[in-house]
Amino acid sequence: MTFLMVILAIASVVLIFSILMQSSNSDGLSGSIGGGAEQLFGKKKSRGYDAILSRISLVAAVLFIILSLVIVTLEVRG
Repeated sequence: MTFLMVILAIASVVLIFSILMQSSNSDGLSGSIGGGAEQLFGKKKSRGYDAILSRISLVAAVLFIILSLVIVTLEVRG
């Protein structure tokens, strides 16, 4: 049980850092007004640094949810 909680803590820290390191999609209100065409027609970030961070955050989120559910079911049974 302690091992699962340590892995859950590591997954949560990785999730937090991977989300915080990602670049934002818009620049606030000015980005939402002027950046609409740019979002539709340009700047595809399918490769590179943002893609790696996106995959890391996806894996960490799935791991976090699964570990949370496993820990809760083990606590209820025990």
